[in-house]
Amino acid sequence: MEWNHSTDVVVIGAGAAGLAAAVSARDHGASVVLVEENFDIGGHAMLSGGRVQLGGGNALQKKFDIEDSPDRVYADWTAHKRGDSRYNDRDLVRTFADECVPTFQFLLDNGVTFIEKPIVTPDASTVPRVFVTHEWHIPSEVIAPRRNRNGSGLVRRLAESARSKGVQILLKHEMTQVVRDPPRGRVLGIVVQADGKDVAIEARKGVVIATGGHTGNVNFRRIFDPRLTEEYQQAGLPYSFQGADGELAAMDVGASLWAAGTQTSEVGPAITKTRHVGTRWGYLSLYYETDSPIFHLAKATGLTVTDWQEAILVNQFGQRFWNELDSSYDFLNVALGNHGDKTKLNGGGPIWAIFDANAVARQKWKPKPPHVDPDGYFYSADTIFELAGRIANPYQKQPISGAVLQDTVNRYNSFVTSGIDADFNKPTPLHKIEKPPFYAAWSTPILHDSLTGLRTDTNAQVIDTRGEIIPGLYCAGESQGGFAQHGLGRCLVFGRLAGRHAAQRNS
Repeated sequence: MEWNHSTDVVVIGAGAAGLAAAVSARDHGASVVLVEENFDIGGHAMLSGGRVQLGGGNALQKKFDIEDSPDRVYADWTAHKRGDSRYNDRDLVRTFADECVPTFQFLLDNGVTFIEKPIVTPDASTVPRVFVTHEWHIPSEVIAPRRNRNGSGLVRRLAESARSKGVQILLKHEMTQVVRDPPRGRVLGIVVQADGKDVAIEARKGVVIATGGHTGNVNFRRIFDPRLTEEYQQAGLPYSFQGADGELAAMDVGASLWAAGTQTSEVGPAITKTRHVGTRWGYLSLYYETDSPIFHLAKATGLTVTDWQEAILVNQFGQRFWNELDSSYDFLNVALGNHGDKTKLNGGGPIWAIFDANAVARQKWKPKPPHVDPDGYFYSADTIFELAGRIANPYQKQPISGAVLQDTVNRYNSFVTSGIDADFNKPTPLHKIEKPPFYAAWSTPILHDSLTGLRTDTNAQVIDTRGEIIPGLYCAGESQGGFAQHGLGRCLVFGRLAGRHAAQRNS
């Protein structure tokens, strides 16, 4: 291999894990090149709420007299009663628990600031361990401004620190290959594509994969759940794509996956009910305002549903399938289930919210662009029958019957009259769907967490299919498997450890 550039450590991906790895490697004396395929840094963390799950007795916990310890963190995240902890790799959790406090201090040392108020989260923690970073102070650099995208403050501060310490950050550089010395030697570097050309970057000490997860890769995500076919969109898009690039490149040089069962443990936001309907990207807490620098890609804000009494949800055949007020995995499993399409047995197909002009008035929605996307994700008509005929979407494999949708609406209206949902026990249906115009809005479940990925040891070194370390290859963040924790904590801990170990490794 003829190298175009040479450095000690190459980090792939400039999200929370990759930035932590780059800064950590630089702190330990290594020269660092960080490559990022996007036009800007941040990844999913840029769009996150900035909740940092790092307990164990960190500085802010002590300030608020919250008693915690590494042992308690470990006990919580290996508890057998919870689906988000029972399957975790105990070695990884032990390391995470022991490194929470040093990682929190690492963030403080690199300029990250926190809102001094502990947050209680619905995860395996038995004491408050989450503190939220401040949102970045320049709205044009937040990507989704004015919607509490506090994660922007985390990644912008880390990127600022990385650059000041001499990390070279190369944007619009897409990794295409991890290069390993054959047949089973150490990893030598990577190949990226930039401006249509291949660029080979040597890594004298190590390569850190921090490319995100796999929710954007239909073929790859179906390894873990065959139901997740092409209609299910990915949170973070159209800004941060998780295409399994890191996992696939590592697997090409022998890497193994780990803890695959945790992806379908039915705990946390791996799959979620949408909240903003009528747009392709309707993830719960992510809302692209019209002043977002990527709004031309998002195309619509969506209509935020605050009360699911305002609409019914129908499947690809125009039929109700569950109680609309439910957001649990019971709802999600039915939504993802096949409803009778013999040509498409996996995947539940599109879900549409059906409502009328009265619902629009009550919710104070504005059912026109830029609030909705009429290019396949939002429709209106003066009759229910006509509305069904207008629904056309790349993932809608067959037209919805006007007669079926009308029967569905008529039956639901009869439940409103009787006060009893005889089909799905929706508590006291309140509103008939009767005043034109009528609307159909995209409401298909959306994917978020990658909870499984590459197998690593406690130093974040990637392990191959024979259980042996691949020399010089590391992984952290959502592309790392074995620890099913939602949020930024595990990404930061193992990113920091990966950078440190890579920098200290003999060439």
